[in-house]
This record gives sequence, C-alpha cells and structure tokens, in this order.
Amino acid sequence: MSRRKTERLLNLVICLLSTRRPLSAEQIRHVVPGYDPDNDEAFQRMFERDKNELREIGIPIEVNKDPWEDDPGYRIVRQAYELPEITLEPDEAAVLGLAAQVWQRANLAEAASGAMLKLKAGGVETDLVEGPLELRVDTRDASFPTLWEAVRDRRVVAFDYRSSGSESVLRRVVEPWGVVSRRGRWYLVGHDRGRDDTRVFRLSRIAGPVATLGRPGAVRVPDGIDLRAQVGYAGEEFPERTALLRVRPGTCQGLRHLARQVRPGAEWDEVELAFTDAERLAGWIASLAADAQVIDPPDAREAVIRRLKGALQ
Repeated sequence: MSRRKTERLLNLVICLLSTRRPLSAEQIRHVVPGYDPDNDEAFQRMFERDKNELREIGIPIEVNKDPWEDDPGYRIVRQAYELPEITLEPDEAAVLGLAAQVWQRANLAEAASGAMLKLKAGGVETDLVEGPLELRVDTRDASFPTLWEAVRDRRVVAFDYRSSGSESVLRRVVEPWGVVSRRGRWYLVGHDRGRDDTRVFRLSRIAGPVATLGRPGAVRVPDGIDLRAQVGYAGEEFPERTALLRVRPGTCQGLRHLARQVRPGAEWDEVELAFTDAERLAGWIASLAADAQVIDPPDAREAVIRRLKGALQ
C-alpha cells in the first residue's frame, strides 16, 4: 500500500471517529485530504474502495439515512471500534511473552515488538522475569518469514529442496498447511502437488528463495489434520555421525565443550564432533567464520561452503 493511500485511510478513520454526527460523502470529500475535489466520478470510486477496505480489516463504518437529507451519512461508533479490555492470567501472559521472544529470533521481530507494546499499553504485563521457561528454538531459517506468511494467507509456494542424504535439488510446489517446530528445527507441512501427497519439508534444506503462487485463500487445510503428528512420524531422524573439524586455538569454546575429542596443534586444533544433520551443523560452523573449518564428511563441508558463498553474494 502506498504512503499516500495509507495516510488517506488513516485520515478517514480519524475523521469518522471524531465526528459527533454522520458526515455525508460530500462533506468527507472536503474534510479528508487525498480525495479529488474536482472529479466526482473519481471521488466516488475511491471513496467506495476505501470504505470496503476499512470494513475488510474490521473497522465498522456505520451508515445513517436521515429522512430530511438526500445523501446518507457515515461515521465510526467508538464503542464498536475500540477493543474491549484485555485480561490475561499470569500463565497466559507468560506464554505470549515467550512467543514474542521466539519471534524476536525470526524476521518477525518488528511485529512481535509492536504487539507486546500494545498489550503493555493495555495494562498487560508480558515480561518473563526469572521464569522457568527457556527458549530452545532458532527461527533464523531464511525461508521462515515467507512460509509463515504463505500459511497465514493460504497461498501456494514453490521452492528448491535438497533431500536428505542427496546433493540433488528439486523444485517443489506445495500447498502449505502449517509451520511446526520440533526439537529445535522448523518444518513445513503441506500437500506436495508434484507427488500428490502429504509431505514434510525441513526449512534448513530449502535452497534459495521461496516464491508464492496464485491468490490468497487458494489453499484448504484438511479438517482435523494433526501437523505435529505429521512432523513426528515423517522419517526425519538420522543416524549419528562424526565430523572432523579444525578450530583455531583458544576459540570456539562451545564447540569444544560438546566435542568427543580435541587434539591440540600448532596452528589448528583437530576436533571430533557428533552430529546428525549436515545442514544444521553447517549453520553453526559458518557462524564461527574463520575460526572453524569442516574437514570431513564431504556433505557437511559442502554445506558450509554453500552457506558462506550465499553470505558472500
């Protein structure tokens, strides 16, 4: 939405909220900035579109027909527009605070912060102070924001996907049903059009950007579908393997703490580390920059190289 249109809609809402009596379209035309004062047809089209858009997002515009007036009047009744008082139990507020902290680790941080600010303005305290809850979910997958919006808007998505244990990347067209977290990883559950079946996709294996296809509302989520059950029994568990790494002396203490074995060296220390998912390991090692290198296995090394090349681009 353009800034000009946003300002016009906001001015229209303020005008209809502040008036004590219904205003005719002609009065609104001269009071609200942004409407064409000369072209009657253009004004009528724009005003009708604006009313419809405000009603679609839940703003109740009341229409009054005065028998003594030729044209109807418009206004927004404040009681119908304002939200009722928000009351949350302490455990409910804690869950909202935890959810907001999860979103802070994704690209939804701005929306989460805005939501928390509004709740606090309404008298709801959502901060977690020395609570028993601890975040263990990482939502930094680049595809997460687009997939989350596609699930929300019920839009079909397309993306390149790297299957487990394979270097081949295939194009997938999916009707998304939900994005689910399990054991610190994020998964997309939906209907794979190419295979005509339900499929689960790990977000860390999506290569490149996610494209949205078609109009919103095109995807229908099956009644009674259990997304968590789909992820839990999707065959996404892998055998444990050992990675051989090189790390600079005095660095990567967290990695050393989890290592099976550390062999000191002059310029590099050799570290043996257990892992199950090459892509997840690659994300960790790539974040250590020049202080860590993967020597073996080849798929984990290639995964790190892909991430570093992507960051360079």
